[in-house]
This record gives sequence, structure tokens and C-alpha cells, in this order.
Amino acid sequence: MAKIKPFKGIRPPKQLVTKVASRPYDVLNSEEARIEADGNPMSLYHIIKPEIDFEPGTDEHDPKVYDRAVDNFNAFQKNGWLVQDDKEYYYLYAQTMNGRTQYGFVVAANVDDYMTGKIKKHELTRRDKEEDRMKHVRINNANIEPVFFAFPDNAKLQKIIDNVSANQPEYDFVAPDGFGHHFWVINDEDTINEITGIFADIPYLYIADGHHRTVAAALVGHEKALNNPNHTGDEEYNYFLAVCFPESHLKIIDYNRVVKDLNGLTPQQFLDAVARNFDVKPMGNDIYTPQALHNFSLYLDGNWYSLTAKPGTYNDSDPIAVLDVTISSDLILRDILGITDLRSDKRIDFVGGIRGLGELKRRVDSGEMVMALALYPVTMKQIMDIADTGNIMPPKTTWFEPKLRSGIVIHKLD
Repeated sequence: MAKIKPFKGIRPPKQLVTKVASRPYDVLNSEEARIEADGNPMSLYHIIKPEIDFEPGTDEHDPKVYDRAVDNFNAFQKNGWLVQDDKEYYYLYAQTMNGRTQYGFVVAANVDDYMTGKIKKHELTRRDKEEDRMKHVRINNANIEPVFFAFPDNAKLQKIIDNVSANQPEYDFVAPDGFGHHFWVINDEDTINEITGIFADIPYLYIADGHHRTVAAALVGHEKALNNPNHTGDEEYNYFLAVCFPESHLKIIDYNRVVKDLNGLTPQQFLDAVARNFDVKPMGNDIYTPQALHNFSLYLDGNWYSLTAKPGTYNDSDPIAVLDVTISSDLILRDILGITDLRSDKRIDFVGGIRGLGELKRRVDSGEMVMALALYPVTMKQIMDIADTGNIMPPKTTWFEPKLRSGIVIHKLD
């Protein structure tokens, strides 16, 4: 059962939230963060990407960079740019994109729940990325950025969402990327107890986005427990910062592929090879978007095609084999184009659906790439099925948008 608790959030005063809040550390590079933070000493980038305070080109893993993160975190609190709530609360955080709003509970999730598999993952993580985030959590003694969880829909929690969101939010702003962010403090004791009790009946939480941050937060908490001879299990380090969304609130965006060559084939030879396993239908010059599971969009030689996987080319009863990313990786990228490792092959690149299919067309028309393949997005249910069966998603499968804004609330480990 999911064990969560309220916590004393550290967050900006209302009038400063737009100055402090930032995009997550891993969606932009150092130079982009430097530009976004220019002229704004309150930007959270000074804590989550502190290399921007040094000369361009400074290694973000240099010990002095981590030390600067601590100095800046302390300065933000001393200056009143981040202030800790005096009581333990839950929070409700909502994001609006294209007129659609998703609501999540901001909670302190339990380290042991991750270590024992009650918080389920669907992606592999890289040790170097884990270690970087672990250093950041360790040295700041805080979860500066939240992780992004999902849980099965729950009518009681939805009712709480409806009731809380009917009130005036504490924060309500539109970020520079056009996404809306709304935030409520849940300070009613009965509601707090009710949330804790309802989550205690939810068997599993699922990592939607932020696997490296989750691993890092949990491992640092576990480390602290092992190093404390008087450990009881009630210490704040036994918990880490998470935003938990009902499954149906989340919309996963497509994650598409562009390829540099046809492995020696002419466009017609390539199409003939594809037609062995797919029904290929020319769609003309107008952008074609995949319409359903197992339907793909191909852009080649100035033309769009609809590709529909033929029956018998996939296994609907296997949570991995049923995925369109598996079908396209096996039957097109591997069998026809000879691309076997999506993580390392330089002949392929990936484009998040937030950029639109026009970006695929642009990259092919420019001559940089020769072919683009658009996939129908996976569902949260597919992700949960994969996590439930102990499987791991193929690489470059999911793209969550909007991203959680960092700096709206922070969790200290003591």
C-alpha cells in the first residue's frame, strides 16, 4: 500500500513564484539555462544548474558547481525567496496545456516503497545520471525538484481534487512556454488525514517521468537510513518529493523517429520492403497523423504514407510486443534499415511530439534526414501494464508534456 505523508514545503512567496520557478534541470542545456536566467538572480537555475554562475564551458559535475548549488539554496532562503511552511501540508498542483488541465497531489513519497517495488518503474536508468542527481540531493539535503508519479483513478481523490480546486489557488501563472501552472495549499487537517488514508489503500504508484530523480532521491534516503544508528523510519529523509496524478489525467505525447539513410535501398525498394508487414497507403503532401494503435505515419521523398501493421505481425497479449515502438523497431528499423541499438546508433534521432509532425518534415526536407516515422502515442495503461509485469519500456517511447515546473515547492530531508 502506498505510504505518503504531508511535509513542510519550502516555496516562494506568491509575488516571486514566476521569478523562481523554472523548467526541470534535464530539459535544457547549460547555455539555455544561462540565457533563461539572465538578469534574474532568483531563478531556480542557480540551484539546479549552478554551472551558469561560472565561466561558460565549466563542467557541471565539478565539485565547486555542487558547492555553489548549496550556497545558492541557502542564500535563497536567507533572502526570503524561498520560505518554509510552518506546518506539514499536502499541495495540489495543476498544469494547463492546450485548454486541458491535469491535477496532481504533491506529497512526500516513501523511500521503502521504492526499494520494495511498491513504486514501479518502466525505464532503465543510467548510473552516471543517477550519481549526478544523488550528489545534488545529498549536498543540498533536499529534493529540490519533484518526481512525476501516476496512480490508478480513484473517485475519492478526484472528489478532493474537485473540492480543493474550486478555491482560489495560491499560485496561478502562465510560464513563458505558454503552459499554465496552478497550486493550492491543502491545510485542512481532516482533508490531509483523508488523503493519507486513501493513498494507504492504493497498492502501487507508478513512475511516469523522472526515473533518474526517483532513483537518486530514494537511494540518498536509503543511504541516510543505513548511516543513522538511531534510525526509526519516521525521519524526514525516509521520504522524497513527488507529484502524483490520476492515470486518466495524463496524456502521453508521441515520440517520433528520423533516420539518416535507407541502408542502401532506393525509396521504392524501401517501400516494397515495408509493404511485406504493413498495409502502405499513399497520403499525398499534407501531413498525416497516425490514427490509432498500430497505424504509423511515414514521410519519405516529399510524400506522406499511412502504414498499418498487418495482423500476425504483433502480439496483443504481450505488453512489450504490442507496443508500436516495438513493432516499428523490429520490422522497419532493425529488419530493413539495420538499426539495432536505438540508444547508440548515430543514424537515428528522436523528436518529441510536442514539436509537431512539421518538425519531422522539416528535418527530412532539409536533407539532414531521409525518412521520418511518426508513432501513435502509448497510453498510461500500457505503461502501468508494463510496470506491473516487471518489464522495461523500449528506449525513446514516452514523452510527457507539460513538464513539472521546478521551484514551486521543495522538500527538505531533515
